[in-house]
Amino acid sequence: MAFISSGYNPAKPMEGRISDIGPRKYNEFFPPVIARNFGKWLYHEILEPGVLVHVAESGETCYTVRIGGTRTMSITHIRELCDIADKYCGGHLRWTTRSNIEFMVEDKATMEALRDDLNSRKFDGGSFKFPVGGTGAGISNMVHTQGWLHCHTPATDASGPVKAVMDALFEEFKDMRMPAPVRIALACCINMCGAVHCSDIGLVGIHRKPPMVDHEWADQLCEIPLAVSACPTAAVRPTKVEYNGNKVNSIAIKE
Repeated sequence: MAFISSGYNPAKPMEGRISDIGPRKYNEFFPPVIARNFGKWLYHEILEPGVLVHVAESGETCYTVRIGGTRTMSITHIRELCDIADKYCGGHLRWTTRSNIEFMVEDKATMEALRDDLNSRKFDGGSFKFPVGGTGAGISNMVHTQGWLHCHTPATDASGPVKAVMDALFEEFKDMRMPAPVRIALACCINMCGAVHCSDIGLVGIHRKPPMVDHEWADQLCEIPLAVSACPTAAVRPTKVEYNGNKVNSIAIKE
């Protein structure tokens, strides 16, 4: 009733729509070549690891360069990605469901310049900022859950183990010499938020030991009911403990 009384017409859901009511329609963000040929693609090919070409009925081509990304990025890293998109792609870029990042251009020469530019950018330590790959019979970017950064219940962190795995398998991301496409995922606990159930290889964190409670800081840094409910082993309970001769509201390990 609230929507009806405010003038919302369910028969015309886009009428009078403004951007702060849900996301804008996806086709508003298409690169021009995608908008012109939407639903009219004839075929696509993988030209080399990380580089695809789509050919439309009209004869137009769309070259895609895919790079590996991370689920958690710094704003400076995102701004650099946007600068690259402005330089080569008219400001258009997209993230896949596995945190790969794709740039789309309309001609081969621009694609080659973009690919070479991406491969040339490295961190101070020498590792690739924007590694090209993740297509075909190789290992795509590893998807994972939030880990300690945002989640209340992880049994393990996400970013550290994922980086360790992808460091070991990096050459397989850059190449296509596997028997088939391989997808790897990590879930920080058995809630399995990280697409582990639909991946070829899944890593799942499990809780093994009761949590350690720092009584000095627990009631200052934690919302006690939330901390109690978040413990997957039911090992934490609200209580008053004596600390430095004073009774304080805190949480303690069940005996």
